[in-house]
Amino acid sequence: MDVAIAGGHGKIARRLASLLAARGDQVRGLIRNSNHAAAVRATGAEPVQCDLEHDDVAVIAEAIEGADAVVFAAGAGPGSGTARKLTMDRDGAIKLLDAARAVGTQRYVIISSIGAESPPPGDEPFSVYLQAKAAADAAVAASDRDWTIVRPGPLIDDPGTGRVRLATEPFRADVTRDDVAAVLAAVLPEQRAHGVTMYLGGGDDPVEQALEAVT
Repeated sequence: MDVAIAGGHGKIARRLASLLAARGDQVRGLIRNSNHAAAVRATGAEPVQCDLEHDDVAVIAEAIEGADAVVFAAGAGPGSGTARKLTMDRDGAIKLLDAARAVGTQRYVIISSIGAESPPPGDEPFSVYLQAKAAADAAVAASDRDWTIVRPGPLIDDPGTGRVRLATEPFRADVTRDDVAAVLAAVLPEQRAHGVTMYLGGGDDPVEQALEAVT
């Protein structure tokens, strides 16, 4: 599988790229900052410079052309203001969706967040972040792509356990970035995950077993 990961220098993206490259997939990591190219290349992915926030859909389409799947793992980041939550977490995801449609990339996986199912009102940064995630998820779910929405709980950097909980109803539980990456790697080729919104947290089930429960 040829996979393009938006936000290719991110913590989950690099973990995912390593897993995909290790199993023989072709991986490209979309990065805004050329200084991140070496770190992306070290995962086994090919860095491709592309700015989802400012480039137009045609440029993004060129960056992902030929990919069998795209993963939206980008984000404005915790230190950003409310404006970038919208231009990156919402609009960036939708631009990638439009680009996937333009070049015929059918598989689209998006990393969302617990709370996006019912985002709070208001203009506080975290509220706007969840509003942006909800809008991006809605656009993806209304599309004609083979989509999967993954909504993890609070992310932690502890070593992965390889055991998670997946559900189609909301729940909140911490989950390691390693385990999120492992779930994404398992989800990407899984046809039964098409059209599924799944919630992810730490748990007791091996990833493949947990995935069976929601697909």
